[in-house]
Amino acid sequence: MTSPGKPATAPRTPLSRERVLRAAVDFADERGIASLSMRKLGEALGVEAMSLYNHVASRGDLLDGMIDLVFSEIGLPSGEAGWKTAMRQRAVSARQVLSRHRWAIGLMESRSSPGPATLRHHDAVIGNLRQAGFPVALAAHAFSVLDSYIYGFALQEASLPSGTGEETADLARMIMARFTSGGYPHLAELTLEHVLQPGYDYGDEFEFGLDLILDGLERARDMAQSLPASARHRTNR
Repeated sequence: MTSPGKPATAPRTPLSRERVLRAAVDFADERGIASLSMRKLGEALGVEAMSLYNHVASRGDLLDGMIDLVFSEIGLPSGEAGWKTAMRQRAVSARQVLSRHRWAIGLMESRSSPGPATLRHHDAVIGNLRQAGFPVALAAHAFSVLDSYIYGFALQEASLPSGTGEETADLARMIMARFTSGGYPHLAELTLEHVLQPGYDYGDEFEFGLDLILDGLERARDMAQSLPASARHRTNR
């Protein structure tokens, strides 16, 4: 029972692996992955760093769990939609997630101990492609080219100066002011007629490129399906 005049102390939320991983993700979002250490994470949680090892075995295990959390936020491709719609929605979701967790871009496929959300995500993507008639090898090619595009675009987008469309336009004008008269005519044309147009957003380029890839994959799948069974078997090895 609380003594008269002494305020009650709120019970401390017990540590769990989920809480540790979520705090680590939040820390990396705010300060970057390079700043994350067990000591600083412990401080953020209000505990001694050593107590974290009851929930994560090592820094590597911590990173594995953080990446698995990021994968859990990406929408899985729906079997109810057509494969192109499903792959498109999954790619857009992945880009949105990576825009929130930019530190994760270079780590998404680097972990040697993927967690259940990561494996479930990969299995769902491959399964969706296989159900759409992609031979195994072509499904692997499709998965690779889509992820290369998603991660590459996210990395490029993260490296651009952040800001509103107007701030991007101001930066473009500042760069153009350094052009000599008649110098770099094609760059000047693209800047004036595209980047400086009202409503420009570099992020819009993502879905344009994504649709090109999906259209190309559709043609590759249709071509593979038109081959004789013996040729499909050779292609699938």
